[in-house]
Amino acid sequence: MDLIYLHGLKVDCIIGIWEWERRTTQTITIDLDMAMDVRQAAATDRIEDTLNYKSVAKRVTAFVSDSRFQLVETLTEKIAELILGEFHVPWVRVAINKRGAIRGATDVGVIVERGRKE
Repeated sequence: MDLIYLHGLKVDCIIGIWEWERRTTQTITIDLDMAMDVRQAAATDRIEDTLNYKSVAKRVTAFVSDSRFQLVETLTEKIAELILGEFHVPWVRVAINKRGAIRGATDVGVIVERGRKE
């Protein structure tokens, strides 16, 4: 399996269960690993034959910026659904880091791996 990845995508959004979290944006960091057979793109050297990670970044950024989920788990799942549905990859891993969510911890987050239902 080949992977196209996009790591360290920073997006400001409303996320959290506490009242103060609902009043201001927080920066989350998103890592995406997406399965894609890259042989065709490697043979043709054409962007049309691969997954355009710039398009993925723009779509995910817009989606997350507009979202108002309470749980990071929900946001992570919805991003996975979006990528599977709109970009037609067979498998995706989405990791969201909500840095600073827990005092004393550097990183806190959720990772989901999902495949497209046949």
